[in-house]
Amino acid sequence: MSVKRTIFVCQGTGCLSSGSDQIQREFEREIARNQLPVSVKLTGCRGFCQIGPSVIVEPDGIMYCRLKAADVKEIVDSHLIRDIPVNTLQYRDPVTGNPIPRWTDIPFYNRQQKMITSHWGFINPEDIEEYIAIGGYRAARQALLAMTPEEIIEEVKSSHLRGRGGAGFATGVKWEFARRTKGGNGSQKYIICNADEGDPGAFMDRSLLEANPHSMIEGMIIGAFAIGASQGFIYVRAEYPLAVHRLEVAITQARQKGFLGSHIFGSNFDFDLRINQGAGAFVCGEETALMASIMGKRGTPRPRPPYPSSEGLWGQPTNINNVKTYAYVPLIIKNGAKWFHGVGSGQSRGTVVFSLTGKINNSGLVEVPMGITLRQIIYDIGGGIPKGKKFKAVQTGGPSGGCLPESYLDKEMTYESLQEAGSIMGSGGMIVLDEDVCMVDLAKYFIAFTQEESCGKCAPCRIGTRRILNILEKIV
Repeated sequence: MSVKRTIFVCQGTGCLSSGSDQIQREFEREIARNQLPVSVKLTGCRGFCQIGPSVIVEPDGIMYCRLKAADVKEIVDSHLIRDIPVNTLQYRDPVTGNPIPRWTDIPFYNRQQKMITSHWGFINPEDIEEYIAIGGYRAARQALLAMTPEEIIEEVKSSHLRGRGGAGFATGVKWEFARRTKGGNGSQKYIICNADEGDPGAFMDRSLLEANPHSMIEGMIIGAFAIGASQGFIYVRAEYPLAVHRLEVAITQARQKGFLGSHIFGSNFDFDLRINQGAGAFVCGEETALMASIMGKRGTPRPRPPYPSSEGLWGQPTNINNVKTYAYVPLIIKNGAKWFHGVGSGQSRGTVVFSLTGKINNSGLVEVPMGITLRQIIYDIGGGIPKGKKFKAVQTGGPSGGCLPESYLDKEMTYESLQEAGSIMGSGGMIVLDEDVCMVDLAKYFIAFTQEESCGKCAPCRIGTRRILNILEKIV
């Protein structure tokens, strides 16, 4: 063996549930037994969830997938000792069946355009030093020590970053509203991260929190300084125990470094974060219901206005953004608004992260530029439909979204184009349907979900979803 190698073991929820922690221990035992100069690193999700548990051997760039603990000895004996990669454990093209040894040659990866996911799978999410080593918290330091709140807001506005939670509202404009609103009770303001990801088939926020929680925390620090908030809340569902754990570790480490708390980076700015665990109510993904839950009240929505930017938590000005929205902010501050605005189409700039699931060969998380077509996502990245089946439709936007048939395959994926087509971007869920899927059954599934999750406060939802479900049940 001529070079020192590192084994990156995916420890996202998907791989962990298939035994990747045991695989890591096996690698550590075999490497120690053979006294090899090889390190083994825990990482978060790298996106290709379907082929887990997976590991990458660097600097070789070789990926092994669908591993079992019993496979580790063969990899160590052949690849790490004799420099002969194990072809039988590598990813295989779903069409040709040929192995693709290097992860960078796999179409699922090399046809994406990564921004917020660029370091996923290569840094330890439970070690702040690794985030700092890739430039982490430099943008927050720059923002607090070299920029005014107004300059930060203007940079975010110029980038045309829009909320990645579904509504697509201009982030910089939202921050400006909160900045200009004066709070009562000592001018207290709040900032919230909405990590209550409840759409069926959606796992983007969960994976980000598990793979790189510091990127979101850094974005919240910058946002808090921009609007003048001293307290932040991360609202994450309790069904995400690994995400909660890694958030707790990240927040503790950030406090120890002085990145949270009093006089951050030696400035006069004080800011701290608290985690609120939601009980799994889908309705608490709506911002006013989410705030009610944080305040200890029943999680039900209220009419707007007043909007949170003027009257939010405990009646104070409050800013709420999605996990991914905050993760983009440090990159915009570091690289400039023009860099972010240079990617995308029309009024939809930057990249977007989709969870690609359903009847698709390559299932997982993909980050692609706004304006990419459905065909490119489903066929070039997703590898097409399994078993040679025909494509029927793709469901986007969760229960509030819609289904796009084959005639929309070459339509650009932007906020405006999806709305024109009768669907929405949503938080990024994308469920592919083949020719065997019954659309009535699909509609019944989603209506049953919304009926079950209705908080019951308003008659159109409480009664309407029940009536729609009754009609669909009769059809079925």
